[in-house]
Amino acid sequence: MLHGQWQDRTSKLDRFKPYLEQRMAEGCTNVSRLHRELEERGAHCSYSTLRDYIRPLRPGRSAAGNTPPIARPPSPRTATGWITRHPDHLREDDQEQLKTLLARSPELTAAAGHVRTFATIMTNREGDRLPHWIADVCADDQCGLAGFAAGLLPDLDAVVYGMSTDWSSGPVEGRVNDLKALKRSMFGRAKPPLLRKRLLLIAASRRPQTVTAR
Repeated sequence: MLHGQWQDRTSKLDRFKPYLEQRMAEGCTNVSRLHRELEERGAHCSYSTLRDYIRPLRPGRSAAGNTPPIARPPSPRTATGWITRHPDHLREDDQEQLKTLLARSPELTAAAGHVRTFATIMTNREGDRLPHWIADVCADDQCGLAGFAAGLLPDLDAVVYGMSTDWSSGPVEGRVNDLKALKRSMFGRAKPPLLRKRLLLIAASRRPQTVTAR
């Protein structure tokens, strides 16, 4: 699946490729000699880097060099983004690439299905379905999500409640982030009274301003 992951990458030797091709055409295939010549021309590379770079340029490799390159596969971060985002928010070409990727990996197909189900449970506030989802994931040896699912069990009641109501700990987390930002801005030397006063001032400044009619 990752075949071609590192192809089409730029190299510090790209600008010396015409010179290397010329020397190879002249019959010079000695890597050590070519390495010295490139160093004299300002190239900074290791012997092994040059050896790997000129391997496709050697006589007899031209036919292979003319072979159209295989499309570079997506990075793990990109593939994760495709799986975790809502399908309607993916571009058409991303949807096609994801479809091709899943067709080549049963493990990713299984994981994507469980991720989409989990997202539906969160979006629709269907926390009562979570225990069944955990059981399905733990019974699926291909998806690789059993560790995450099992980690929800110790706090299952809290997680189910959190995924069933509209209440959120977001405001509390926001205040915690405010407090951390204040401490960092004062280099961690602020005492509790000063932190409390500044935190209350920030909270007051964020309250909706009411306009009184005269």
